[in-house]
Amino acid sequence: MFGIAVSSSSPCVAARCAHARAGVGVIATQNITDPMLGPRGLALLAEGLPASEVMARLRSGSAHFDYRQVVVLDRHGGTAGHSGARTLGTHRISEAEGVAAAGNLLSSPDVTEKMVQAFLARPDDHIGDRVIAAMQAAVDAGGEEGPVHSAGMLLVDTVGWPVADLRVDWSEADPIGELATLWRLWQPQMTAYVTRALDPSSAPSYGVPGDT
Repeated sequence: MFGIAVSSSSPCVAARCAHARAGVGVIATQNITDPMLGPRGLALLAEGLPASEVMARLRSGSAHFDYRQVVVLDRHGGTAGHSGARTLGTHRISEAEGVAAAGNLLSSPDVTEKMVQAFLARPDDHIGDRVIAAMQAAVDAGGEEGPVHSAGMLLVDTVGWPVADLRVDWSEADPIGELATLWRLWQPQMTAYVTRALDPSSAPSYGVPGDT
């Protein structure tokens, strides 16, 4: 599985910034966001190119790349990160095998490293739990310099659609905490919804009024 989570002070951040495809990899495009980089990068990953080559092609073929912060994760766990010269505020990208964390307008340059550490500290947990743990570690480390208002998480597995596409598009309080709550609600039901798509005859009932 691949997973990506993102948060921002602006609304609906996951709709613009989080991109993943089953069996292919992940693209994060943020800062002054160009959403076209997501599909373009995933198409290059689908050709079998490693993360470093995908990043090189995005850089050479994209206008205004100095405004972009981009992370690529390929199917083999390779990563590549880019923070353009016009990335906002304190920014950092931290990488390890199979994981990367990027941020801008950070309260501290340590935030992304704390995220990677939190992800790697739980190797036996579900990837969704690990991604949420990384986001919560960011909050604990100071997170963004100002308040964040939206968050989202995208997970892909072996089917042709995201098995989790969870979004808190605006919150005045705690969008990352609300995302964690939404994940706890969705995770026990996630596999059943895949079964309903692939083999409805063997799928569990919905357990709601009127469901016979």
